[in-house]
Amino acid sequence: MSVFKQLRRLIAAAAALAAATVPAATQTDTSASAGPALVMAAIEGPIGPATVRHVKRVIALAEERQAPALVLRLNTPGGLADAMREIISEIIASKVPVIGYVAPAGAHAASAGTYILYATHVAAMAPATNLGAATPVQIGGFPGGLPGRDNKEKDTDTKGKGADGGEGQPGTLAPEDAMTAKITNDSVALIRGLADLHGRNADWAEKAVREAASLPSGKALEMNVIDIVARDLAELQEAVAGRTVEIGRVKRTLDIAGLPVETIEMDTVTRLLSVLSNPNVALILMMIGVYGLIFEFWNPGAIVPGVVGAICLTLGLYALNMLPFTYAGLALIGLGIAFMVVEAMTPTIGVLGFGGLIAFVLGASMLIDTDAPGFQISWWLVGTLAVLTGAVLILVLGFAIRTYRRAPVSGRARMIGTAANVLEWRGNEGFVWVEGERWHATGASDLNAGETVLVHNVDGLTLIVDAPSDVPQERS
Repeated sequence: MSVFKQLRRLIAAAAALAAATVPAATQTDTSASAGPALVMAAIEGPIGPATVRHVKRVIALAEERQAPALVLRLNTPGGLADAMREIISEIIASKVPVIGYVAPAGAHAASAGTYILYATHVAAMAPATNLGAATPVQIGGFPGGLPGRDNKEKDTDTKGKGADGGEGQPGTLAPEDAMTAKITNDSVALIRGLADLHGRNADWAEKAVREAASLPSGKALEMNVIDIVARDLAELQEAVAGRTVEIGRVKRTLDIAGLPVETIEMDTVTRLLSVLSNPNVALILMMIGVYGLIFEFWNPGAIVPGVVGAICLTLGLYALNMLPFTYAGLALIGLGIAFMVVEAMTPTIGVLGFGGLIAFVLGASMLIDTDAPGFQISWWLVGTLAVLTGAVLILVLGFAIRTYRRAPVSGRARMIGTAANVLEWRGNEGFVWVEGERWHATGASDLNAGETVLVHNVDGLTLIVDAPSDVPQERS
């Protein structure tokens, strides 16, 4: 399962970070003194906080080394809108020409990747690659409309009307339709602005947003969506040579043919951030943290569960802070955990425990407020955690029931009903031997030494005893 791969990467990245003794930025500075080199970095997988940090670092290094150009190799299904906009801002503000290159064969720049490719100064693709499908998904919503709603109705409501509803009358849109329209129009404005900035096909860009249109590399070149189709990096360098791009208000001619290429990989901190920004890993870390603290409370002084739990809980909350989460989902998870902790500490025959389990499942299902690729909570993970937690609750509940049915082993309740032997007796008081101890007792006035009595009650340090008829009497 990919979640476990992410955990293995997290452990590896944490170990590498702990072992690092030099700043990460100096690890790739191997050719700084060898003259100008083409800098290349990859944007792979879902676009999130780690991608933003990687791009910022790469652009800063390219500017520091006065590189003639920076190649961003793209292969992404999309990602978070905020992260995408940060990357676009960094590319536009870059003092080094940025070349977007969708590669290798089979790669794609979908959704947020399309916007980023449009933002680059030169857009290139390898054969057998594609871009597009840039329709934004409504945050916190449901693709295609709300469950249980006939979405064809939505289309017929505004059929034949303009953006303002036609005939000068504003169109009536349901709240979810209005939100979708706002997000879509905002995205269209962004991608058309990027297309106009670099003289590319703005009409197709709008179609990619409104209709989720996609194009292969050859057709994209034909339609002026991209500038170059190149089979590999060497061919890309040759094709780009001599092109003029505008950086700020200054026009620069690219001359990168035959230059050595310096690849900038993600540093250790960014790799760690990439793993942590997976919401499934964040949820697992939070649960490990909570259970670690629970075990520490159960066994004060164990230290290890508390230390591991505190670290994991802190990392989980930090990871969650980087993601678009809902406070309602987080509150439900916290409430569910609190109920389960109370159930474990003071068993309530399952009422709080299973109520907490339901709250946890509901909270986990609505925790992440986006449908961006690679940033959803896995239902398999939620189910697995729910089953494990339910199993723990069943064990706790079974232990509580067995404990409730078990006879008391200490205290006042333990003494009541216990048989005792009379040692000395005078009047209505004397001393009895019970549970290996000599006790002062009061009771009937006709008791004799050696008789067996039952403890009826306890008054402070005095036992109140009876001489039941069914207790065999012993005479000395």
